[in-house]
Parts: sequence; structure tokens; C-alpha cells
Amino acid sequence: MLIYQDYGLELFLYRTAYLVDLDHDKAGRVLKLDSITNGEAWRGMDVLIFNTWHWWTHTGSAQPWDYIQENNKLYKDMNRFVAFYKGLTTWARWVEKNVNPAQTKVFFLGISPVHYQGRDWNQPSKSCMSEKEPFFGLKYPGGIPMAWVVVNKVLSRMSKPVYFLDVTTLSQYRKDAHPEGYSGVMATDCSHWCLPGLPDTWNELLNAALSH
Repeated sequence: MLIYQDYGLELFLYRTAYLVDLDHDKAGRVLKLDSITNGEAWRGMDVLIFNTWHWWTHTGSAQPWDYIQENNKLYKDMNRFVAFYKGLTTWARWVEKNVNPAQTKVFFLGISPVHYQGRDWNQPSKSCMSEKEPFFGLKYPGGIPMAWVVVNKVLSRMSKPVYFLDVTTLSQYRKDAHPEGYSGVMATDCSHWCLPGLPDTWNELLNAALSH
């Protein structure tokens, strides 16, 4: 997430990949779906820009936790969309309780989609590696990612104003905008987007919203 404070135009990048807490306990590394002590660092800011989801999908050796905890009960694993919903609901409760809209603007950057399978844009290719043009069409064939549905559901239930910076659909159309397609590296990582590129558009949308 990004923290912006108007004292000398300071910008802070506060890295908390899940928004909720990831702690080292006696049991090991525990992702706590109903704990958000990180929020102490977010108080009193003029603008808060949140983003999460990418790291929730990691499994195996890339997974940074040993257990998931909810209501003091440990789980070896959990459906990731369910866990994401629970964690994001904890974040939403924190915003509802701690953010004063007269002082702080809250933004949530939406889901940045992947392009792992060509069938998502009606092509036989296995990835976006050779893609050099955007998708042209009225509706993206791959549909809306389930993570987007989760974010939209949580935000729609909040009473405090949160500006949803919804970049998902416009980014789905840019199957050509992943850097690996131009690097010649065959081991693609299509969940990453790099600057300069499509995220410049996300930043322009954010700037427009901030200026509104």
C-alpha cells in the first residue's frame, strides 16, 4: 500500500502484502485473517492507497505462511478466495472504525489480471509471450476475475467512502503489456507489470481522482 502525507509532499510505501497480519508465532508463520495491527502505521494520513491479492495466490515454497488463523483457530490452508474475502473484510472494518473521511481519502487499487492462457482472449497461445497487440473487442472473453468480485463485494458493503480504482478490465485488454514478452526470457511471470507501461495509465487515473 502507498501512504501519502501532505507535510512536505511526503510519500511512503508501507509493504504489508496481505493488509492483515503475518506473524511468527510458536506454531510458525501465521497469516491472521482477523488481525490488523499494521493499521497503526496508517493513522493520520491525508491519502491511503491500498492494494492486495497478488501474494494470496502463492503456494508451495513461495507461500510465506505455514498456517492461516481465524478466531484463534489454525488452518493448514483455506480456499484462497475465502481467505481473501475474510482478510479484506478485516481491512474494511479497520477503515470503518479508524478513518475520518474529512481528513483522509482512501483508495483501493483493483485487481491486475494475468494473461497465462490464450483461451482468455480466444487464441490458442499458452501465454502472452508473443503478444504484441491489445485485445480488440467489446467484451473480454476471459470474464471478470473472481478476486475482483471479492473486492467489489467488500467495498459495496462499506459505509465510509473508498474510491475503487478499477484497473481490471482495461488491463485485461492489454495482453501485450507484460515486460516478459519483449525481454526474450521464456520463463514468463504474467502476473507482474512493470513501468514504464500500463501502470502509467493506472497512475494517471489515480492522479485524476486525487485532483477531483
